[in-house]
Amino acid sequence: MNEKLIGSAEFKASCLKIIDQINKDKQPVTITKRGMPVALLSPIKKNMGKSSIIGAMRGSVLRYDDPFAPAAEISDWNATR
Repeated sequence: MNEKLIGSAEFKASCLKIIDQINKDKQPVTITKRGMPVALLSPIKKNMGKSSIIGAMRGSVLRYDDPFAPAAEISDWNATR
């Protein structure tokens, strides 16, 4: 696998074409500035995570004693003052 190097000026001039090529051949491109690598542009992996948020928090509740109990005592509300 050959590493692709592209200068920043060339990348700026043809970035959409380069992005399309990366999407097609799935090969990362290293962007250089004055011959030094400064960025790596790589294709994303399909199915990186779940596409739905349903169930994303499953298993995160550590304690669940009484869901119907009030959060605070009535005297703590101070609604009449």
